[in-house]
Amino acid sequence: MSQTRLVLWLPVAMGTGVLLYFALRTEPPFWAGAAVAGPALLAAFAPLGRARGALALLAAGGIGFAAAQVGTARALPLEPLPRRAVVVTGTVRALDLLPTGRRVTLGRLRFGPTAGAPATGPPRRGRRIRLRLRDSDPAPVAVGDRIRVRALVRPPSPPAYPGGWDLQRGAFFADLAGYGFAIGPVARLAHHPPRGIAGWVEHLREAIAARCRAALPGARGAIAATLLTGTQTAIPEPDREAFRASGLAHLLAVAGLHIGIVMGLVFAAVRALLALCEYTALHWPTKPVAALAALAAGGGYMLLTGMHVPIERSFAMACLFTLAVLAGRPALSLRGLALAAAVLILLAPQEVPGVSFQMSFSAVLALIAGYEALRPWLHRLRGDGAWWRRAGLHLAALALTSLLAGTASAPYAAYHFGRVQLYFVPANMLAVPLTALWVMPAGLVALALMPLGAQGLALAPMGWGIGAILWVARTTAALPLAVVGVPPMPGWGLAVLSLGIAWLGLWRGRWRLAGIAAIALGAASPVLTRPADLLVAADAHLVAARVGEDMVIARGRGASRFTLDAWRNYWAGATPRPMPWDDTPREAAAPIRCGAAGCLLRPRPGAQAAWLAQGSGGRLARIAARPGQDVPCVAVVVTVLARPSGTVRTEAGGTRRAACPAPLVIDRAMVRRAGAIAVWLGHHRVRLRSDRGTRGDRPWVTPAAPAWPRRRIDLPFAPAGP
Repeated sequence: MSQTRLVLWLPVAMGTGVLLYFALRTEPPFWAGAAVAGPALLAAFAPLGRARGALALLAAGGIGFAAAQVGTARALPLEPLPRRAVVVTGTVRALDLLPTGRRVTLGRLRFGPTAGAPATGPPRRGRRIRLRLRDSDPAPVAVGDRIRVRALVRPPSPPAYPGGWDLQRGAFFADLAGYGFAIGPVARLAHHPPRGIAGWVEHLREAIAARCRAALPGARGAIAATLLTGTQTAIPEPDREAFRASGLAHLLAVAGLHIGIVMGLVFAAVRALLALCEYTALHWPTKPVAALAALAAGGGYMLLTGMHVPIERSFAMACLFTLAVLAGRPALSLRGLALAAAVLILLAPQEVPGVSFQMSFSAVLALIAGYEALRPWLHRLRGDGAWWRRAGLHLAALALTSLLAGTASAPYAAYHFGRVQLYFVPANMLAVPLTALWVMPAGLVALALMPLGAQGLALAPMGWGIGAILWVARTTAALPLAVVGVPPMPGWGLAVLSLGIAWLGLWRGRWRLAGIAAIALGAASPVLTRPADLLVAADAHLVAARVGEDMVIARGRGASRFTLDAWRNYWAGATPRPMPWDDTPREAAAPIRCGAAGCLLRPRPGAQAAWLAQGSGGRLARIAARPGQDVPCVAVVVTVLARPSGTVRTEAGGTRRAACPAPLVIDRAMVRRAGAIAVWLGHHRVRLRSDRGTRGDRPWVTPAAPAWPRRRIDLPFAPAGP
């Protein structure tokens, strides 16, 4: 191994330590990370030969683990929220315009019992809540206002299925106590001007977004506001889905492309202005001055767009780029990427498990390493520099950039969202130049003209460019097989694939090609694992079974649409259809056999069966069978959609009775204790996995009692017999 390249692996080790911390099911001792990092760091400087590299990696892993512990300790503790309608009094910290309404983020909260009684007690200075206001509410609301509204508030939802995306963890580190919606009109108690830098920046974002939407109605105005302020909430859902399906969603997530365009335009403009003056052109270092001006513009753009992780990573890279320009060193390098990753891991370790962090760094790593490896081929393509060769080089570079970045980030999109886009390369080849050469320059001019009230002169052509990008997104999304659902990738598969990407990108020489084998193994990991056959929602209002290419759903009142969408992604875009609650006779080998009391579910031939009860009572299962046929064994009885009965027993009708032990009963009480439940129906046993058993007892997990077993449960069942 090259010792000079070993330093590039230190951020990888730090990220591994962070992921190890979040994978634990119990909170580790506060000294755990330091106990590993300290001795390993000291030993790494000792004359131990080749062992120094391993010790340095161990120390980096301990530092990442400790950084995650510190980040958790710095977060505010969870606060209980009222379970019934309550009067909420708070200060507006942020205002988001939705396609059909408004949403506010409130701080300094106080809760009161009724609409006629004011909220009592001192304001809470801790966590915030997000409330969606009624669409018909005309009350003027601005950042800094003190308002009162009657609302229903709830803590963040748990994962839709065991191992799914943890909204509670995200809200815990974002200082959010919960979400809710108003059931009464808003009363503005006082109006205060924004306080502090954060308040003024939020007020400025709100004003810029309002001017964009006023000049450009509909989706074009919402997208213009997104590109200039980072707020995506007003974009209509069909257009947002078109961007996702076409592989252009990164254009709406303000990140490296956008800040790179801003800094590049400012750099070129400042350097051109300095060149117009003879004195500055001859006596000033125009390139460093322009680089510093571009860095300042990039920092302002980062503040204006909300300081999300992708743009923070991009700004960190921009700082290193500027330092490289000032020092006369290469601007883009793997060392710069490693340093930016290490800084972000130390400052925001909670972002490492997120899709934004993973996609951003994998894409940039692929771009730097890919262009480094393909530089000789690009030089040969340029040849003598003729215009047609330069044009071909630009087209090849545009396609190569889309291919490298899209391919490297696709596995993470597949892991988190359960789908991949097939036409992302041609879509990006059309949309990215439009964004870089037309839309963003017009947006910057509009920002410069806003103090004069003449922003419409630039927003109009900006809207034309956005309309062209919308056409590309909608057209691409309408193509056949634009989006392909993929089976869920296990965690170990993503880890192996990530190791392969890092191995291929960070090392030099032919042995780096060993990373391709790791990438192939990680990409094939979904084939080596089997998704659950049955899912039960955490709110006990939704049950689904995977039957062939379909997802058969039993839905109760108040079922979550978010959970249903997450289940579709988990089952690779399976087509949902309702459970056939009827008494129609069905074949004995059918995967679903329904009767008056419920449905027998056997998603896979020869495997154990589950009984979904439609009503309550002592007799839950009477399965119709033809004379002379064996009745299949019922392994799981699911009663979450009905009132749990005091006595549960199974009975087989027909000429023979199935020899089955007492089935496992999943009722409403169990689901509320355990959270979402996944069931694998095997030939001789049933395996269960609960959300609370997967996440364990962590600071961001809402408490539940009694505790559910933290280990997976394997229950053997006797085969069916006479």
